[in-house]
Amino acid sequence: MSLDNLDRRILDRLQRDADITNQALADEVGLSPSACLKRVKRLREAGIIERQVALLSPEAMKPCLHMVVEVTMERDHKRLYQRFQERAIAASEVKQCYQVTGECDFVLIVVVPDMDAYDRFCDNVLYADDNMRKFRTLLSRKRSKFDTSSPIPD
Repeated sequence: MSLDNLDRRILDRLQRDADITNQALADEVGLSPSACLKRVKRLREAGIIERQVALLSPEAMKPCLHMVVEVTMERDHKRLYQRFQERAIAASEVKQCYQVTGECDFVLIVVVPDMDAYDRFCDNVLYADDNMRKFRTLLSRKRSKFDTSSPIPD
């Protein structure tokens, strides 16, 4: 599906606040409410808008630890990587999982309530994989920026 300028403006605005009313969105992008609603529906049906979620304030929730975990595998084999990836994705502590190039093979964003929970995660996910050679954990001290928007292609 190709995107025109109006589609891109709609997507940009929805990424900043998906809770905007259709009327307000239509006014901002210069469309009638019915035309705007049709475009948003088409973008959803095409899978460009995957889902809408509520972002919770970490400060308003119970304290938790955010970790960046770099995982290096022992053997470079597609099936073994898929097995690890499936285990990581299935773990509720893993909020993001990236297969990467460079000095490590995976980068995981892990959120846990405390170090005991992180130890259990390590046992159940990382140490449980016999192809995991090593991992390095970076503990986030402070989140300076968090942006869920994606670039919108021209």
